[in-house]
Amino acid sequence: MTAAPQINDFIVRFANINGSGSASANALFARAILRMGVPATPRNIFPSNIQGLPTWYEVRVSQSGHLGARAGTDLMVAMNPQTWERDLAAIKPGGYLFYDSTRIVRNLRDDITVLGMPLTALCNETYAEPRERQIFKNIMYVGALAALLDIAPTVLEHLIAEQFKAKEKLIAPNVTAMRLGYDYARVHFACPIGLRVQRAEAVGERIFIDGNSAAALGAIYGGATVCAWYPITPSTSLAEAFTRYTNRFRKEPETGRLRAAIVQAEDELAAIGMVIGAGWNGARAFTATSGPGISLMQEFLGLAYFAEIPAVVFDVQRAGPSTGMPTRTQQGDVMACAYASHGDTKHVLLFPEDPHECFLFGAQAFDLADRLQTPVFVMLDLDIGMNERLCAPFTWSDARRMDRGKVMTAAELEAGRDFGRYRDVDGDGIPYRTLPGTHPTKGAYFTRGTSRDEYARYTEEGDAYQRNMERLLRKFATAKALVPRPQRRDAATPAQFGAIYYGSTAPAMNEAADMLAADGVPLDLLRIRAFPFHDDVLAFIAQHEKVFVVEQNRDAQLRALLILEGEIDPARLVRVLHYDGTPITAEFIADAIGGTIGGASNVVPLRKAAP
Repeated sequence: MTAAPQINDFIVRFANINGSGSASANALFARAILRMGVPATPRNIFPSNIQGLPTWYEVRVSQSGHLGARAGTDLMVAMNPQTWERDLAAIKPGGYLFYDSTRIVRNLRDDITVLGMPLTALCNETYAEPRERQIFKNIMYVGALAALLDIAPTVLEHLIAEQFKAKEKLIAPNVTAMRLGYDYARVHFACPIGLRVQRAEAVGERIFIDGNSAAALGAIYGGATVCAWYPITPSTSLAEAFTRYTNRFRKEPETGRLRAAIVQAEDELAAIGMVIGAGWNGARAFTATSGPGISLMQEFLGLAYFAEIPAVVFDVQRAGPSTGMPTRTQQGDVMACAYASHGDTKHVLLFPEDPHECFLFGAQAFDLADRLQTPVFVMLDLDIGMNERLCAPFTWSDARRMDRGKVMTAAELEAGRDFGRYRDVDGDGIPYRTLPGTHPTKGAYFTRGTSRDEYARYTEEGDAYQRNMERLLRKFATAKALVPRPQRRDAATPAQFGAIYYGSTAPAMNEAADMLAADGVPLDLLRIRAFPFHDDVLAFIAQHEKVFVVEQNRDAQLRALLILEGEIDPARLVRVLHYDGTPITAEFIADAIGGTIGGASNVVPLRKAAP
């Protein structure tokens, strides 16, 4: 009996060699799914070397809109002999293997459908140049996949025309290569196979963008005029996107003069130093970096905290420590950023869940930095930063104005208003500041990293130092009401257990909650969006017998932060940790939480995650 086809719900994984030119072809495939009206989430899994090592590109097709990673592969496009055994083993029973059959391949499984196409031979017959053979082989297998999955070839033709509109001479040969693959598959295979793309309208008005580009656009809308950065994976594309947007939106129409300063510094120390200097002068400034950069910036971050200078840091996290796995994702910098520098420091952290929030928080970070006069970290990671994802369209009100916080004007100084740079005049811990050049004789102060009194005068008197440090705590408490509040999702039926999560873990967590509910395990969810923690976070924990803290690092860093800052009994917070460098999956979360609950309360064990 023939199994019913899987329509708009499957995983396709491409196994390629880094530097083979496959990335654009694989992205073309993902965009074709979207043009068919079906949500698709691609993830690029690539090595940290320049060329030659294995790379994978995974596309999750999900009409129901699940955007998180999922275990198992339904269709493997195996183009790399080095990883053949591994790729073959990853295919789910009943799945499909598509491969280049020009070479004899052994060890094929009998529980999958094998689709061999002599791609290399076809390219050698059609193209003379070696690079053409490689590039067009990629486009050819995309055409074959279109036939196998029932994707309209005209969709691919339109996408190719859009991709090469600036180089029109490349359109025809790419369309020809795609059609070669499509026609071959139609003749030699039973098309379509049991995995199919059916036209839908599930994408809606959502946009398709990566988190780094969204954050860079948020910085533009947030008023950033200074970017100082040093290249580091996976944050480099954020600074590059800001450069593109600046060239588009920050040029004087008449002169073409750029109204921004973008500096590729000699290292991360210089970059953050420039940001702090620009912030002191009144500019809105930021840097983009990753974990190793955060390590190098520690002393400067302490200066900005203690001297109270606005600065924004986009931290696109990767797997550490040290060089670690620079092209793998992780949430490993939470503690490093929350308490960056030596001595007693506490920094504001924002945790966006998708590109939409990368844009929102990318803009809001500059308001917070100015209002609080302190560094603000926007905590992305490689998965959310470098991979394109469907999200809600960006919106912006033209009535919105920058919140510069407590900046004393020349008129106020002239009127005799008392100015003490580090005086707390209204109890919120935030003092007034002046910008350089505000007044010719009044409002000046000396910015220092050493201890001082309320009027910025140097002193090492213990009382003055302690008053200042306690004021900084009041300011941090004030931040609770300014940062984004957590978002709660309660189960349909009363739940005695809860789960806390943050950042790019969100899609998998939401899907896992649905899986748990289907198995009779209700779970209340709370997504943390910022540190310091809102009072809602402590209330959520108090309302549940146990709370699972789901995160992508080894040491349960958010859990540790909750215990430290909320003075919570560690036994109430259960670790759910995933840190192999790949994105966390819904199956992993459901299995971990369901197994724990099942062992404790006789709940029927949950389904096991797919291999």
